[in-house]
Amino acid sequence: MEEHQYSFYNGKLKENDLYRLTEFFKMLGNPTCILILLLLMGQDKNVSDLSKLLGFTQSTVSHQLNLLKANKMIRRYKDGKKVFYALVDKNVSKVIEEARHILQ
Repeated sequence: MEEHQYSFYNGKLKENDLYRLTEFFKMLGNPTCILILLLLMGQDKNVSDLSKLLGFTQSTVSHQLNLLKANKMIRRYKDGKKVFYALVDKNVSKVIEEARHILQ
């Protein structure tokens, strides 16, 4: 079955890309995810650090991190025995900063 393509003012968007874009903005509709992204904009952090800063359980933070990772907004890496999380792309922070600018 052929994937549908949408045409608009500056190009084309495949149906799968439309789905991924929708999922990206769903993550930005989640206040906890935005807080995590804001914290990761400053410095890579582990679950324990994020849990303390946010005042949430490690389980809650881990769940949100998994959602962000599944949507390719963050990545994880090991440093010794600790697992850290980082933004995949600095453009994620640009999107958040632009949204903040629009709302001012």
